[in-house]
Order: sequence, then C-alpha cells, then structure tokens
Amino acid sequence: MINIDPELEKYILQHSEPEGWVLAELNRQTNLKIMNPRMLSGHLQGKVLKMISKMIRPEYILEIGTYTGYSAICLAQGLTEKGELHTIEINDELADFARRYFKKANLLDKIKLHIGDALKIAGNLKVKFDLVYIDGDKKQYLDYYRTVFDLVNPGSYIIADNVLWGGKVVGNPELNDESTKGIIAFNEYVHQDTRVENVIIPIRDGLTVIRKK
Repeated sequence: MINIDPELEKYILQHSEPEGWVLAELNRQTNLKIMNPRMLSGHLQGKVLKMISKMIRPEYILEIGTYTGYSAICLAQGLTEKGELHTIEINDELADFARRYFKKANLLDKIKLHIGDALKIAGNLKVKFDLVYIDGDKKQYLDYYRTVFDLVNPGSYIIADNVLWGGKVVGNPELNDESTKGIIAFNEYVHQDTRVENVIIPIRDGLTVIRKK
C-alpha cells in the first residue's frame, strides 16, 4: 500500500462522495468476518472505479476477482441501463456473501457472478467488453491480460489493481516471490505493448489504466 499521511487521507475522504450505507456495511462486515480484508477496494478506490465507469458508460464489464463484491458494486453503478457486469471469483465460499450485498445495492439483476477459474470462464462468456477490471491472482496477471485482450472492444479499457504491490515492484524480488514476479512481468509487458496506451495511477496499491487502441 502507498503510505499517505492519515490526516490528509481523512481530508480526502471527507471531501469525496460519501461511501453510502451499503458499501459502508459491506466494508465493515468484510473486516469482521472475512479473511484478508485488506483485499477490499475501500472507499477512495471504490469512488475512483465508480467515476471511471461513469465516464466510460460501459454496456458490458468483466471483473476478475470478486472477493466480497465491493468493487463490482462500484463499477456496476456506471453501467448503461441495459448493461451487465460479469464478475469471476475462484473462492465459492464468498459467493453468498457477495450476492447478499449485490441484492442490497439493487444490482442483483445487473451483476452476474461466476465461480471458477477466470482463465477458463472469461472466453466462454461470448461477450465483448467495454471495461475489464483485473484483481485476481497476482501470479496470473499477464495470463489474464492475454486472455481478455481480444474480448475488449477497440477504444475500451482494462484496469489492473495492485500494480505497485506494496512497493515490491522496485528492486529484485525474492526467488520464491511469484506474486511480485507476476506483477512485474505484467507491468513490463503492458508498458511495451504498442497496441495500448497506459498510465499507472498511485492510488492505494496502484491502478494501471489501459486503453486499447
């Protein structure tokens, strides 16, 4: 995570759109009941994702890595009236928890939750996406990117979370640190990919915004 002065972070959140009761409850219950709650996007990043989605106005969104559903709810708020968000989660034990909050957010009809391996599921959805959000297994980021690239319309966007990986992308990773190696490989590949434009935004643990030319 990027360190930020606590008072400055408090100021930023106080001067951004409120989280809303559904997301606030989801945030709280994730921290109380679910392992690794730091994986949740949270207030600031959630608002950034919502704003990007509303700018794009996607008809179809793909999310890799649902966790408890916070980012899916934020992204889905930018969908067109008939739009859909397909979100893929490997851990079936999180499905009921996420669906409960999709329902509370009145988005159960817009968010389609798939349980299983995203590398196997994504290509079978038979949909072209206007926005893809990658937040799955860090070791597989490059595989995700290659899998979804042809599923993304030209002029559309791929966003990847955790691309700064707690600062570990700077320097040499430990020999057995496959997650850091995966993020570094992804970052280097995207940077050299002439088919896209990209920028890393230093929010939370880093977001890469990629536009397919």
